[in-house]
Amino acid sequence: MALIPPAGPPFVLRDVAPDDLPDLHETAIHLDSVNLPNDREALARIIDRSVQSFSGQLPKADRCFVFVVRDEARGRVVGTSMIFAQHGSRRSPHVYFDVIEEERYSETLDRHFSHRILRIGYNYKGLTEIGGLVLRPEYRGHAQQLGRLLAYTRFLYMGLHREVFCDEVVSELMPPLEPDGTSLLWESLGRRFTGLTYQEADALSRQNKEFIRALFPQDPLYATLLPPAVQALIGEVGPETKGVERMLRAIGFEYAQRIDPFDGGPHFHARTDNISLVRDVRLARVSLAPALTPGGAQSFLVARQGAEAPFFLAARVDAPPPTNGATLSLSVEVAAALKLAPGDETAALPLPARA
Repeated sequence: MALIPPAGPPFVLRDVAPDDLPDLHETAIHLDSVNLPNDREALARIIDRSVQSFSGQLPKADRCFVFVVRDEARGRVVGTSMIFAQHGSRRSPHVYFDVIEEERYSETLDRHFSHRILRIGYNYKGLTEIGGLVLRPEYRGHAQQLGRLLAYTRFLYMGLHREVFCDEVVSELMPPLEPDGTSLLWESLGRRFTGLTYQEADALSRQNKEFIRALFPQDPLYATLLPPAVQALIGEVGPETKGVERMLRAIGFEYAQRIDPFDGGPHFHARTDNISLVRDVRLARVSLAPALTPGGAQSFLVARQGAEAPFFLAARVDAPPPTNGATLSLSVEVAAALKLAPGDETAALPLPARA
């Protein structure tokens, strides 16, 4: 049976809901990470935490916001992204390896060496972490660029709720891994000090980081002693994450000269107030137009917030730039999909040209 396209936006982004569990589980199969595990019970807990986060029931430091994108024609969730309001505390610090370049020279031998050093570090103050970005394979490369919309939605939400988030945002990118998911860096380093597999250590670290402080060497480690193939992976971005790296750099992130202590994936960071997408969020009042204007339109990510679920609704909209910086003209269909009426306040994020 042919699908009937929706009158409004074909894809809507919103906060995750308990009824999304079956779709979320199917989506998680394509990532199966600590943030989005292929585990129905764990996903149910993640959804519950997100609901409590959006409703303000949890302390700021414990909030985790999960966003989903829904294919309106098929009536299913096809992708997710997340914000951890605070990653790192005195009880559970943010752990990383500083990547330091050290130069040595012997005048006697006239030999010069540059060594890469890994030094474990801890952040107890906390920073905001973005993660959990996953899109079902059949929706990758879609004309609506759903992966980018899922990524941008997080910054739109940060711009609306700046007081909830830390002054620094970090994104831990996936490095190149073996076909079976093995991390060569972990096998050469972490496993020798913990006796755990990469998956066991990564999962345990989300609940309890004591074993890292107790078992990892606190002295600097010379990466020179590792096999050359392993050295080459330090700070490298995996092939499937190159697009995320480009997007982050374009909006103000940079490589932090830090890596994940388990797999060597690079940490990218930015000052929250320096992220262009956070700065560009604008509030406007809604007005209705008979249809989307074909000429002179601009692409926006338009969002509406509510006091009850769904707490957040957003969609990609082509509309004229807000008049006088205060009024955004939407079609009747788009406004209805976002539950907006004339005069309602909405948030608009102009999308970069590539989005």
